[in-house]
Amino acid sequence: MIMGRKWGIDHRMKASDLSALSAKKDALNTHHPLPEALGRNLGDWFRIELTYTSNALEGNTLTRRETALVVEKGIAVGGKSLIEHLEATNHAAALDWVKTQADSAHTALIENDILHLHSLILKGIDDANAGRYRTVPVRISGSTVVLPNPRKVPELMHQFILWLQTSHALHPVERAAEAHYRLVTIHPFVDGNGRTARLLMNLLLLRDGYPPAIIRKRDRLAYITALEQAQCGGSPDDYQNLILQSIHRSLDIYLAALQGETLFTDDE
Repeated sequence: MIMGRKWGIDHRMKASDLSALSAKKDALNTHHPLPEALGRNLGDWFRIELTYTSNALEGNTLTRRETALVVEKGIAVGGKSLIEHLEATNHAAALDWVKTQADSAHTALIENDILHLHSLILKGIDDANAGRYRTVPVRISGSTVVLPNPRKVPELMHQFILWLQTSHALHPVERAAEAHYRLVTIHPFVDGNGRTARLLMNLLLLRDGYPPAIIRKRDRLAYITALEQAQCGGSPDDYQNLILQSIHRSLDIYLAALQGETLFTDDE
């Protein structure tokens, strides 16, 4: 079996942790549909925040404010590279596609969906590899994780999609976190693996009525360390807890907004 211990997380999340998230989601559901202005405001904020943080995790130096200028106003930021600008606009476009897919009929995700998501991430940056599985070995800088041989990637992705299509018995949060972990561990692309995996996780969360998970720039080292620990056969607890807390924060932002409060954070 290709999807062995390394590719998946055997240790399940605690039922009490998942129940706490479900309770917050149920509380949020009592307010649906959200007031139009509030829903639009939150959607715009999350669009910029997800773009800013996901790119920052990969080394993009645009600040939150600069990301908003590039994405919302189309304004070029002096001193920043063309690639950094494209990473911002591409991620925002990919997130728009994710939201469209989340709002549409819940058809089963297929490999072409993952490839399309990746093609949006690398559009204009690396068109030769956008939406295509890697054919060369890769390593993660500073990591001891050994990534799969490129010859194995197509079969690993086939097995991943089969798992994705048959894992609905898992709690939605656990399934989304597991999908992110499996995809980033297969590392099917030359570049853009993390951004694609986080967008996929959030597509799954949105489809099940949860807000997207934001992994903050300040949590970058904890995030990378937790992933590597699990990928090397250690405990996945740190990784799972980081994802749980990121979803808690997003739910808290929605619930606070409904009370006229603001929990938006400043994390440049």
